[in-house]
Amino acid sequence: MSANKISKEELEKRTAFREEDIRGCYYRDQTAIIHSRPFRRLKHKTQVFFSPDDDHVCTRIEHVLHVASIAATICRGLKSKENSKWQLNEDLAYSIGLGHDLGHTPFGHAGESELSYLLGGGNSFIHEVNSYRVVEKLIGQGQGLNLTYAVKDGIICHNGENFEQSIKPDFIVKDLEKIKDRKNYPSTWEGCIVRFSDKIAYLGRDIEDAIVAGFIEEEQIPKAIQSQIGTSNGEIINYLILNLIESSTEEEISFSKECHDLMVELKDFNYQAIYNNPRIKEYKVYCKRIISTLYDYLSKLYCSNHWDFEWYLKEDNLNFDKFFGNYLKGMELFYKNEKVANKWTEGDLGKQIIADYISGMTDKFAIECMREISIPRPIEFKPRLKK
Repeated sequence: MSANKISKEELEKRTAFREEDIRGCYYRDQTAIIHSRPFRRLKHKTQVFFSPDDDHVCTRIEHVLHVASIAATICRGLKSKENSKWQLNEDLAYSIGLGHDLGHTPFGHAGESELSYLLGGGNSFIHEVNSYRVVEKLIGQGQGLNLTYAVKDGIICHNGENFEQSIKPDFIVKDLEKIKDRKNYPSTWEGCIVRFSDKIAYLGRDIEDAIVAGFIEEEQIPKAIQSQIGTSNGEIINYLILNLIESSTEEEISFSKECHDLMVELKDFNYQAIYNNPRIKEYKVYCKRIISTLYDYLSKLYCSNHWDFEWYLKEDNLNFDKFFGNYLKGMELFYKNEKVANKWTEGDLGKQIIADYISGMTDKFAIECMREISIPRPIEFKPRLKK
């Protein structure tokens, strides 16, 4: 029987005990995520196309909703197969989908790679790990959302960049605090389904947006993709979902060999025509410059003033300084406890604070802060009364 091999008690365990209510544990997690500030900010975070003028181009909030709905659909499809023995929870899959990108930086993967570089390179900043940090620790001035283990595990292990043909859960209760890379697989079938749903959600939608943006013409899409999968977002999603449902067995979640080959061909086309398009590359240069400048500015600000809240909030300071000071004030106890628990130096703590603050920004807020620290305020000339 294709059920999760970890006990219900372990999967539903929270960091702090709470009595469950009429919603059930996983539906409660959905509502907690939806009502959080990081979720709201996703509407102004880049998916692929930076600061689009067209309101219909996909942003990060639409992406996570797509992933959640696709994952729930796959769960339902597997359960409805003839002689199905699948035991899947749509609410769990939907919750993981909603939360999987809450730790993404502004400006998409360009922002992520630049912040990682500034922090030392390698695995210094990974949005999957940061998404876990956001839901477990940062939301609510250091309180976290107190989500279930299964949802947090699915979030930190979602890795949407690997294009495996098939995967299965590791069925291990992990110490999520120790995960610092993308090497782990989810503990649950639902987590594995979200990992596939992430790719299904963005491949077709990015094609559709690229056509609207004039990056590509429909005729440029590889012929095999056109004839066997389709060219619209709906056709691509439909084909991939149905194939995954049909091809998965009770031993693994899987695409057929033919479908996987087509999906990899589509991914390669997207990288060549969209993600590495000269116009996208040009924007990436600006986006990385913004992240780098903000990081340098905040580093100097924190190094000079640390926890001197009165200084940040001085009347003649920039709004950016005040926003950062208010953030520090609200998170003071949390960060000072983290410093002690992790045996950090003041420099280590400063890097973590700045990474948390910048990664939480929307594209719009980052651009506004860049503008404020780059362009001087006009000198105000007050009228003088003649004697």
